[in-house]
Amino acid sequence: MKKPESIKELYEYKFGSIPESLSKEIGHFNLFRVEPFKEGEVRTIPYRRRDYYKIMLIEGKSDIFYADRVVHVNKQALVFSNPMIPYKWDNFMAIKGGIYCIFDDEFFINQTQITEYSVYQPTGNHVFELTDAQVLDVISIFERMFNEIESDYVHKFDVLRNQVLELIHFAMKTESSLRMNKKNELNASSRIHMLFDDLLERQFPVDDVNKSIALKNASDFAHHLNVHTNHLNRALKEATGKTTSTLITERLLREAKTMLRNSTWNISEIAFSLGFKETTHFSNFFKKHLEQSPTEFRSH
Repeated sequence: MKKPESIKELYEYKFGSIPESLSKEIGHFNLFRVEPFKEGEVRTIPYRRRDYYKIMLIEGKSDIFYADRVVHVNKQALVFSNPMIPYKWDNFMAIKGGIYCIFDDEFFINQTQITEYSVYQPTGNHVFELTDAQVLDVISIFERMFNEIESDYVHKFDVLRNQVLELIHFAMKTESSLRMNKKNELNASSRIHMLFDDLLERQFPVDDVNKSIALKNASDFAHHLNVHTNHLNRALKEATGKTTSTLITERLLREAKTMLRNSTWNISEIAFSLGFKETTHFSNFFKKHLEQSPTEFRSH
């Protein structure tokens, strides 16, 4: 897998130069407009992690590939991207326009812990379909950002941080009250499931060919969660209807398929990164569950 794209690489790719304002003293923040798609234009956002955060209002149909799943934007959406999850964007033909801002970890240093918000957590919702009225509200926030960033106000970056938080809270408030109530009423098994899922997702994607995932079986997860393996199994069975081993297996298979499709790593490198000591063990595991070898899967 490629190393995460940096903000500097983004500027070099899009504009051919890096702005002088790319300072580490206050972190980096900037705003851009998305132009409507033009016939014959080649526009792609490749599958890759980025080392910066992005909040994008997109108007028009498109597809977002997040790790092992695809999110279809039917009309318009507010999208949150973070350094933990690789993604790519496809089917730009119906894009009518949009706006997005980017910022790095340093922009919020000594301020708010940005990863505490669900839109920037692995198990959180990252794409929010909007109504026409909600789009106008979001555009209003972005336009205030444009006005602020061009102002001479000495504390304008404090204002911009607040406006970023305004977008985050706007998105989270659009989630239904039913979901929020359900979250508040989570039982012990559901809480263990959330903690397990967070531990599982944190291991992916693997970006270094020389590194392997650390948590590979039920006992590994039980140890980190400070519960007995049997208790973990019972909790996950109650919350999901599946055993710990089944959930781990399903996640490994999804990651394996993603790496086979999107990386240039060979089979042995992928096997090692996913915790298999021998390539044959990985091949047997893959074929047992998907009825084809990794090589056959990659060739289709």
